Amino acid sequence: MTKSTAAFIGLGVMGYPMAGHLQSNGYATTTYNRSSEKAVKWAEQHKGAFAATPREAALNAQTVFVCVGNDDDVRSVIYGGDGVLAGLSAGNTLVDHTTTSATLALELQAACEKIGVSFIDAPVSGGQAGAENGKLTVMCGGEQAAFDKAVPLMQSYSQQIQLLGENGQGQRCKMVNQICIAGVLQGLSEALQLAKAAGLPIEQVVDTLKHGAAGSWQMENRLVTMGQDKFDFGFAVDWMRKDLNICLDEAAKHGVELPLTKDVDSRYASLQKKGLGRMDTSSLVKSFD
Repeated sequence: MTKSTAAFIGLGVMGYPMAGHLQSNGYATTTYNRSSEKAVKWAEQHKGAFAATPREAALNAQTVFVCVGNDDDVRSVIYGGDGVLAGLSAGNTLVDHTTTSATLALELQAACEKIGVSFIDAPVSGGQAGAENGKLTVMCGGEQAAFDKAVPLMQSYSQQIQLLGENGQGQRCKMVNQICIAGVLQGLSEALQLAKAAGLPIEQVVDTLKHGAAGSWQMENRLVTMGQDKFDFGFAVDWMRKDLNICLDEAAKHGVELPLTKDVDSRYASLQKKGLGRMDTSSLVKSFD
């Protein structure tokens, strides 16, 4: 049986390897990137194709994946004469891996419905390493039938894929994910202050605690480097602030207070003012300096 065709819009640190996994798993993939040089490089490396516009990339694709920066970035590649929707045919599927607002997910669902296209909001977690290793977690919102069609393709770069409900629920699950990360990093930052003040050996602390109830991915992968003042690991403060503001906006709509999230967001804002917005999110510890 011939595998379906795909397009991938956005070849950043996440999209570049994700599109590569699609191509290497037998899904003929056409890419588009705002910087065409990167699309050319991707096509040469993965023996795939690239297009000059999102519309052209989508023309022959049964499933189009998008992974860009924020709500406005998504709109810029979806709408208009050169946008994805101008190239997608009825019966095909659009999957947005960008972390956006739930409001945008509902907007895109409505736009897709008008032309007979299925839409899945599908933000991911796992970072650059997860994308490169094909071990991402994907949180989806949409119709079951569309989800079932897209799952085999998403399995090319994911280890966990879950449908959480209607459109918007994938993005809301990602908000919960980011709140959890913010809380863990706040706890690790405070714990590091005490550990350092008490003269504890940080590497041994991690080796001890990672096997118990305090263990987490962030502890195992970031606490030692936080103690070493190393913060060059991909997911930047600027992007986390974007995500946390989405969380806070959504919480306000539901009348939910998020005091810890507000505190972490303000701490990241202080780091941005110091010109540290491109540092990894574990740099939260520097807000205690």
